Amino acid sequence: MRTLAALAALTVTAAGCSVADATADTAAGAEQVVVGYQSKTINTVTAGTLLRAQGYFEKRLAELGAKNGKKYAVTWQDYDTGAPITAQMMAGKIDIGSMGDYPLLINGARGQQTAQTHTKFVSITGYNTRGGLNSIVVAPDSKVRTLADLRGATVSTSVGSAGHGLLVQAARKAGLDPTKDFKTENQQPQVGATALRSGAVAALSQFVAWPGLLVHQGQARLLYDGGQLGVPTFHGVVVREAYATEKGDVVRAFLQAQIDATKYLHEQPLAAAKSVAEATGLPAEVVYLYNGPNGVSTFDTTVKQVLRDAFAQDVPFLKEIGVLQGIDLSAYVDDSYLRAVYGDGYDKDAASTANPAAITGDDPVCGRAAGDPATASEVWPAGSDTTRPAATPTCLLRAVRAAAQPPRAVYVPDTTTGTRWFADKAIWVRDPAAPEQERFKPFTTPTLANSYVAGHAGAAVVSYAEAVKAA
Repeated sequence: MRTLAALAALTVTAAGCSVADATADTAAGAEQVVVGYQSKTINTVTAGTLLRAQGYFEKRLAELGAKNGKKYAVTWQDYDTGAPITAQMMAGKIDIGSMGDYPLLINGARGQQTAQTHTKFVSITGYNTRGGLNSIVVAPDSKVRTLADLRGATVSTSVGSAGHGLLVQAARKAGLDPTKDFKTENQQPQVGATALRSGAVAALSQFVAWPGLLVHQGQARLLYDGGQLGVPTFHGVVVREAYATEKGDVVRAFLQAQIDATKYLHEQPLAAAKSVAEATGLPAEVVYLYNGPNGVSTFDTTVKQVLRDAFAQDVPFLKEIGVLQGIDLSAYVDDSYLRAVYGDGYDKDAASTANPAAITGDDPVCGRAAGDPATASEVWPAGSDTTRPAATPTCLLRAVRAAAQPPRAVYVPDTTTGTRWFADKAIWVRDPAAPEQERFKPFTTPTLANSYVAGHAGAAVVSYAEAVKAA
């Protein structure tokens, strides 16, 4: 397992592109396709890291070439955030890119400034309807317990990112003025993580997979679960309009490949997580937290109405902070390329927000099916290449107690937000009034746990060890 310092050592060049990027085969006569992606932003893996590792795009281009007699070569360029991808697209140097919702809006707005730079938002990679892809973390021993405790402190985030949006909206909801009550430090995720470790900042507000990574490594604890905000967040694919007009067959091949990668992630979630972990240096346990069944991220390429609406609702914030003047969303959002390759089920799938990769199967400990996404949990046994379902978090605790050795990882959904989290990092509440197999309730943050206790007589916070023993 690589440490945070080792991950941060995967430095970037002045242009923001990873020095480890692969250069495409420059065979004579091959058409070059340049793809910008963010390897460690694992909500984009089906259009980036996993797609690249499985070679799906190259396979689809080979099929296309067999039909039209052309040769294609792909250059993959890896970035830490969406901003440099947008800059390269505006310069005509990246053809297809993937990034989060806020950077996508900035991309579209900047592209609409001139006819030559127009871009199109063409598909979703992954999403969370409640906002759980973004979170705020603090140091493990921090005295900060609530957002109100950030008054007078310095908070790290990437200005203009969804992590920044979460910070501002959550702070306002808590009665704080983001312009006066705390200082915002504009930093890249890895810089902010280092600042948090050193004590230079009191909190870090970021997107996947940084919060989960820091908590998993024992370098942070969750202060605010983005799922508390109830505002959808997502990542997606954007293409240069001029390129899509001229090379529509290549764009469709990319989207076919993205569908291939999404299907693989759904059918082989553990193998997919390990593939992404190997390519990025992220722990497989962290990747699986977000990308596994009932994961924090739901992977579905269709452009859903709830996400279109969220796009429109994000515009005022970006205007407020001065990174967006305006955008014509009707001209920017275009799922016609995806529809052309998706098939007849597009409208049905676009209307659904159910996770296509759900935890299913029989719970061997409690003897019942694990099908309810509100309670379904998962155990990754030590030394095993398979995981086991648990019908409820309480059943998961029993499985942990019965195991011959501590599991490699254990996952539970937050009782309030549904955000999937590490069971051993969760805040546990024992509710004696709850049904026997649902007596122990996990929460991502102390605030959510305390809120539950306040509303349920007899309920009390217990440690993870106490919960395992008592379950």
